[in-house]
Amino acid sequence: MNEIEAETLGVGQGAAARDIAVLRRPGAEPGLFWLGGFASDMRGSKAEALDAYAARTGRAFTRFDYSGHGASGGTFAEGTISRWLEEALTVFGRTEGPQVVVGSSMGGWLALLLTEAHRAAVGPAASRVAGLVLIAPAVDMTRALMFDTMTRKEKATLKAEGAVRQASDYDEEGYLITRALIEDGEMHLFGDRLIETGCPVHILQGVEDTDVPWRHATTLVSRLASDDVVLTLVKDGDHRLSRPEDLDRMIAAVEGVTAMD
Repeated sequence: MNEIEAETLGVGQGAAARDIAVLRRPGAEPGLFWLGGFASDMRGSKAEALDAYAARTGRAFTRFDYSGHGASGGTFAEGTISRWLEEALTVFGRTEGPQVVVGSSMGGWLALLLTEAHRAAVGPAASRVAGLVLIAPAVDMTRALMFDTMTRKEKATLKAEGAVRQASDYDEEGYLITRALIEDGEMHLFGDRLIETGCPVHILQGVEDTDVPWRHATTLVSRLASDDVVLTLVKDGDHRLSRPEDLDRMIAAVEGVTAMD
């Protein structure tokens, strides 16, 4: 069995330097590359299910914690999309060969940003992103799913204090949303433009998702330029899509985009 290897990668310079915890399982191509959600970590049920799949099939699998998350250094309050994308690109750069990138929630947005940045850096023909599986992708979340959903009071607090707590079904204290996160996110919005991935895409979306409405996913489908796009709506699925049957759908989606590549 291909054993897990743990390592720490340094990202950033000076005051922005932070240590990123990475778990890597060597194996066959195409490898799997995991991008987790906002305030989650790489030991969640979906990442663990992917790791178990990689172990039994001999596939390579790479996952990591963003700074301020899980086992990585840095503080959550310092987190921005630019910062987390830099970390994702750094870890991705340490992988070899084609990769199926699996992104959940915020990780779905980062997966698309990573794909675009990677294609720009190496050229579309040399892209190593062989496929994308996006689970409740929170594309453009800092505006569409955070700032635009805030009350006037929350926006006033954000402006005056630099941060606000936003209610969440998954955190009793609510998610900490900083002004830096919102302002930085503006630089990464896809908006209404077409998104070029150059690879097959499969989106899994719960209809009962209260964090990322299912219509957010259908709008994303209309903006993906590739013809190889599949959208699976799970009628009774919530945001996490972590039930056994949801995890089976995720694995099937990974196998599906691999076969389409």
